[in-house]
Amino acid sequence: MAEHRIGVVMNGVTGRMGTNQHLLRSIVAIRDQGGVALANGDRLLPDPMLVGRDAGKVEALARRAGVARWTTDLDAALADPNDAVFFDAATTQGRPAVLRKAIAAGKHVYCEKPVSVDLESALDLVRAARAAGVKNGVVQDKLWLPGVRKLALLRDAGFFGRLLSVRGEFGYWVFEGDLQPAQRPSWNYRAEDGGGIILDMLCHWRYLIDNTFSPVKSVSCLGATHIPQRWDERGRPYEATADDAAYATFELQSGAIVQMNSSWAVRVRRDDLLTIQVDGELGSAVAGLTDCRTQSRVNTPRPVWNPDVRNAHDFLADWSLVPDTTNYDNAFKAQWELFLKHVHGEGEFPWDLLEGAKGVQLVELAQRSWRERRWIDVPELKA
Repeated sequence: MAEHRIGVVMNGVTGRMGTNQHLLRSIVAIRDQGGVALANGDRLLPDPMLVGRDAGKVEALARRAGVARWTTDLDAALADPNDAVFFDAATTQGRPAVLRKAIAAGKHVYCEKPVSVDLESALDLVRAARAAGVKNGVVQDKLWLPGVRKLALLRDAGFFGRLLSVRGEFGYWVFEGDLQPAQRPSWNYRAEDGGGIILDMLCHWRYLIDNTFSPVKSVSCLGATHIPQRWDERGRPYEATADDAAYATFELQSGAIVQMNSSWAVRVRRDDLLTIQVDGELGSAVAGLTDCRTQSRVNTPRPVWNPDVRNAHDFLADWSLVPDTTNYDNAFKAQWELFLKHVHGEGEFPWDLLEGAKGVQLVELAQRSWRERRWIDVPELKA
């Protein structure tokens, strides 16, 4: 067994998502387990180089993660030929510029979503990566959530039969920042800084729907800014200029209908922060981030509508838990392992920059639907 080092330049990992999901729970976890197993028994070992603007923050994070290499000089990091991969988890607005710089330096690129705030910039990245011949990928983590993987298993087993509809509920109450500190950064609620739940979440819903159910054919979306004033990290009030809720309906190429509600102004009374109910002719399922429950056609109860009598039937008891039949790793780590192997030359990686651009396409069409108050078709996207 041989070890193969792969250098990974990691930009913007001092933020919450970059630190927790990408560095500590993915790259560091892969390193600590002895690398990624290759088909021939060899191991692929990531060697991260952390990049950030604040030297104190980057150094502290490197020390915490047990990472030897860090810098505030992005250009110098990109110039090192010993690092093959560039990863970006910094601001969405700045992402196209740093990715183009990394592509020009010959790096294989992997990044968070959205890949850009506009479709043309996203497609420009696709063209640049293809012209340079570099491998590329976009984080689409929800495909590896245990609950979503169980939905895919049910689909592949024919459990649903003909798919009729999908209902998704995502979100939670993000504190305004006056009585309690907000759980999300203030820029999320300023459109001029790249904020907005439509830009954030519809990129997720595009890949989740396309890969789990059927490609999106058309969209109708209504956005809202329910909380017009919030307080920033320094306790100063500011105007919320970005949407904090989105109510979207999608028609799929299969004919099924998907409804997805996304909100940072909703209080949770459901099984999880994300729940997805899938209804088919032969059966239904409800999945959260981890668990999934089913009800088949022959096990469906006969509800009787009688508003004059309190209903004593326990509808929740009619659903059966789908068991854990495998070990489910962290969703971000699972995709990182596939991308690293792909860069090394093992396995395909279909979740590329074009797939990321599809998410931005849906965002723009949903925003247009909101402005024009109508359904918008989703054309096939080509670079």
